[in-house]
Parts: sequence; C-alpha cells; structure tokens
Amino acid sequence: MPQPTPRRTCASLIAFADALLQAAGMPPDKAAAVADILVDGDLMGHTTHGLQLLPSYLREVETQSMQVAGGPEVISESPATLTWDGRRLPGPWLVLRAMEAATAKAKRCGTGTVVIRKSHHIACLASYHRRATDQGLLMILASSDANSASVAPFGGLEPVFTPNPISVGIPTPGLPIVTDISTSATTNGLTNRLHQDGGKLPAAWVIDGHGQASDDPAVLFKEPKGTILPLGGLDSGHKGYGLALMVEALTGGLAGFGRADPKQGWGATVFLQLIDPGAFAGSDAFLRQMGEVARQCHAARPADPRRPVRLPGEKGLQLAQRQRQEGVTLHPGLLEALAPWAEKLKVALP
Repeated sequence: MPQPTPRRTCASLIAFADALLQAAGMPPDKAAAVADILVDGDLMGHTTHGLQLLPSYLREVETQSMQVAGGPEVISESPATLTWDGRRLPGPWLVLRAMEAATAKAKRCGTGTVVIRKSHHIACLASYHRRATDQGLLMILASSDANSASVAPFGGLEPVFTPNPISVGIPTPGLPIVTDISTSATTNGLTNRLHQDGGKLPAAWVIDGHGQASDDPAVLFKEPKGTILPLGGLDSGHKGYGLALMVEALTGGLAGFGRADPKQGWGATVFLQLIDPGAFAGSDAFLRQMGEVARQCHAARPADPRRPVRLPGEKGLQLAQRQRQEGVTLHPGLLEALAPWAEKLKVALP
C-alpha cells in the first residue's frame, strides 16, 4: 500500500495543478478554475474527486478529448433559463461560468437555471456550493454522463446509468448545509480505487453478473461483469432508481443530449439551478427556518453519544477550514501518480 504523504499548503497545490494544466495547453482562466475546484475536493476530504482526477484530465487535454479554446455555444435562452453546448470544455470552468449566469438570472427572476450538454467532467459537486450559499442563494447541481454506464436499474443486471450525483447547497445562519450524493450506492471513483488496492467496500454496494450482492469491487471487472447498485441496494434500490431517472430528466432531458445520442467520450451533462430566497418569503425568513431546522438536528439525541448528529457537509466544511490552516493531507500515492506528468511538463512537485 502507498504510504501517506506529508501535508502540503493549499496554495502550493493550487499553483501546482494550475502550472501542470497550463503547461499542457490550457489557458490561464480555465486552468485556474480547474485547479481551484480539484483542490477544494481534497480540502473537504473527497479525495476520489480531487487531485486524483488531474492525471486523467491531463490525458484528456493531451488527446484533445477535452477542448481548451473558446467558450460554450448558446443553444437557447430565456430570462430565467439558459442552455449551453459546452463543446467538451473543462467542466469546472463551465460550471463556474454557469453559476455566474444563473446568479444574475436568479437575482432578476428569483431563479436561474443553466443546463449544459457536452461538458467535460465537472469533478466534485460539493466543491461549488459555498460560492452560492455565501451569497445567500440556494443551489441545486446534478450531473450525468451518457457516454458510460455502470449502474443497473433496480431489478436489472445491465447498466444504464452513471452514479448520477445530485447536490444541494442550503444557506443557514451558520455553516451551509451541503448534500452531495450519488443516486447509486457508491461511485466509480471509489470502486476503481478499491479494486486497484485490493480493498473491499463497507457494505454490499455492488452486484455481480449473476445477481448476487457483494462488497467486492472486483465483480465489476469480471465476466459476466457486475454493476453498482442503485442507492438503497437490493432492499430499497427503487428509491435510488427513481432519483437516477430524475437526474436523467434534469440533465440529458432538458439539455436535449443524452443516452439517445452517439457516445463522445468521458464527460458530463449538467443541470444547475440557483434560487434566491429573497424572491419568495424573504431571505431573513428562509434563514430563520433553516437555522431552526439545523438547531433541532444538532440537538437531536444521538444514537451513539460519542458521535453527535451533524448536518450534511458539516464534516467536510470543517475539515476544509482546518486544512487551509494546517495543510492538506493527500491520498497515498497521489503525488507518485502525478510525478511523470510533472517531469514531462517540467513542473516542480509541491
């Protein structure tokens, strides 16, 4: 097993990722956006969707599967909505641009919705929400990838969906609530990592090609290949199945590009909506209600006295605060995986 790495400063990791992306040919504005979002993933402890993605992103730039020049193409627009063809541009840069557009629409209309077809991969969904909640805005973000399939519909053995994550950022008087969940029992990133390391999942989150639930990610790679189970597993996976279908409608359906179209490579279709509570009962009323919900959750008697009740995202946001001050602990083996790229692109390791 790879050994843990020493802590690195947040600034040094962002600068390193930025330098690698620019050396690979990405313009400075796009490289800065991608670097920020990837490091935010590691700051919050989402290490499968942080800098671990950087080698794959660099390969995609090198092979021109990820485009780096120009901007998105407007497919349609109304006062509260916008549809883009992302032209396979870097996903984090597209999402941050979409947030700017949706924010302007939300402040005019109360809500602003942007959907993006043909985006490249958008990294960790939880990385984006603080930028909205700090402005007092509620944000919904969902993503699918019609170019691949690893999750079977409930009751089936053939994959149809990707993990189809959906996330929500909710302002409160304190730390925001950030819920970032896959509609599947686990993710491709975690199963791939555990398979490479010879590890097991915490529970039976996958199903083999014969219909038997398993905690061994290896069943996804053996013939007949298994699939990841919908959220809820064999017992209540119809719930995750329903959520996966909802994400398909919000992303591929609204964008007009999805599983009915030819595959174009690893990427994403994105749904992003910003909601201004001030256009409804008012921002103060919203914060009063959500503040009380947060208080009651924190006050709930815990099943284990050593583990008080937390709000979704609380652990990650608190970890990010600590790691910004104390340095970031990277997943074992990450810098070793980036070393060949650093040598090739003549960028010093942090």
